[in-house]
Formats: sequence, C-alpha cells, structure tokens
Amino acid sequence: MALAGAGTPGLALDTGACLFCGRCQEACPAAAIEFTTDPRLATRRREDLWVRGKEARLAGELEERTKRLFGRSLRLRQVSAAGCNGCEAELNASGNVQFDLSRFGVQFVASPRHADGLVVTGPVSENMSEALRKTWEATPAPRLLIAVGACAISGGVFAGSPACQGGAAAALGLPVDLFVPGCPPHPITFLDGLLRLLGRLTGEVLEQGG
Repeated sequence: MALAGAGTPGLALDTGACLFCGRCQEACPAAAIEFTTDPRLATRRREDLWVRGKEARLAGELEERTKRLFGRSLRLRQVSAAGCNGCEAELNASGNVQFDLSRFGVQFVASPRHADGLVVTGPVSENMSEALRKTWEATPAPRLLIAVGACAISGGVFAGSPACQGGAAAALGLPVDLFVPGCPPHPITFLDGLLRLLGRLTGEVLEQGG
C-alpha cells in the first residue's frame, strides 16, 4: 500500500511512522488521504518518507563506486531488534518461490562476517541494542544499513518508550542507506527498494512474479 496526499495544502504524512491501518482515510470525508496499491515506498532519505501530494519519491541509487561493489551480488544479515515478527515474516516471504529475491543476486546469510550489510527490523529495545551494535561491528566494511518497517525507521508504535532506542539510525548513530516503510512492508516494497538502491530498476513498477 502507498499513501498519497491528494494535494491538500499543508497536508504532510510520515510513512516512516505510519502503520498503514487506513483509519485516517476512513476519518477523512474530503478524501484528502488516499491509500493506493503502488508498492514504491522505499527511499534513501528519511525526509523523503514524508508524503506531500501524490507523486512518489523513489529510492535513489548508491554512489557509483558502492554500486559497483554491491550491484551484482548482495548478502544481507537480518537482525530482529525486538520486532513483532510481522516484518520478519515478510522478509522471509521475499525469498519464497513467489518473489524469489535470490534471482536478483540478493541473499540473507547467517553470519554478519559474510554480509555486505544489515537489515534491521524492530524498534531496537534496550536488551537488543548491544547485540545490534556488535552485529554491525562484525559486518566488514564497506557495508549497508537498511531499516525495514515503521519500528526500525521511527520506533513505530513504541516511539518515545524508554525501553526502546527508536529505530536503527537512533540506536547505531549512523545514517541509513535504505528505508522500507510499512507495518509490515510488502515483499515487493522491499524488493523494489533494493533494486532501485542497486541501480537495477528505474521509474517502472516492479510486478509480482516479474
């Protein structure tokens, strides 16, 4: 699902914190808020997750040198930092026969020492913050940091809780290379963001099974 503001002056919605429940659309008789089926939600910059108007801000490519390193093959270590397993289940689904992210040369690996980057889900609880930091340190440079789901981007429903760090960027104190919003994000949204990051997809929509 994509969220689009219908050109209402002053209306701005943060998809990085949105749970995509649809309640705001139901409560808006003027149809200023509209949920669509466009999966292109992932962005490179946190500020691009703020929707103003209907045009999607698509994830940009990595810098040329970094893209040459990761463009043909990408290995990722996923860390569930106190997630509810919704995002984790969708990431797992991205590798099944329906979506098959391995056909694009992208695979999840068991060890951060074999990874090109981390995929973080969950709001990063106090009990997981050290484990996440050590996993990041064990990932060899150069490395990517990808935040998947509202919790990993902004803290989600746990934002402001003293038990949580408020997401991957806040916990590690590092810039995120790709934000994939949703609660949870659809596997196509994750794949779409990754392929744009790697420079293998431009303006078109990634079709299921394509």
